[in-house]
Amino acid sequence: QVQLVESGGGLVQPGGSLRLSCAASESTSEPYAIGWFRQAPGKGREGVSCINRASGMTYYTDSVKGRFTISRDGAKKIVYLQMHSLKPEDTAVYYCAAVPCDVQGMGDSQDFGQGTRVTVSS
Repeated sequence: QVQLVESGGGLVQPGGSLRLSCAASESTSEPYAIGWFRQAPGKGREGVSCINRASGMTYYTDSVKGRFTISRDGAKKIVYLQMHSLKPEDTAVYYCAAVPCDVQGMGDSQDFGQGTRVTVSS
């Protein structure tokens, strides 16, 4: 079972930036592909972005294109989600999971950790 831990969330003003991290545990091999999801209060879970380790391909949902960047550090087994120009509608709990990923989209998962909360508010 893949064990991933999210971190890096917090409170930020609109227009601000945050970098989220998704780290694989020492006993876990880096998954083939990792996706970031988010769930805003009162809403369903949404796939945000993913990265495919082998091909390097990435995917972004339309609402974050140009503002969010996903990347990975293979040596550390960490996938990052750099978020710029944050908006109040980006407020959510962010999760990462091992899912299929290509430029056309990302798969879903039923295996999520605790997530990391991002609040965008003035």
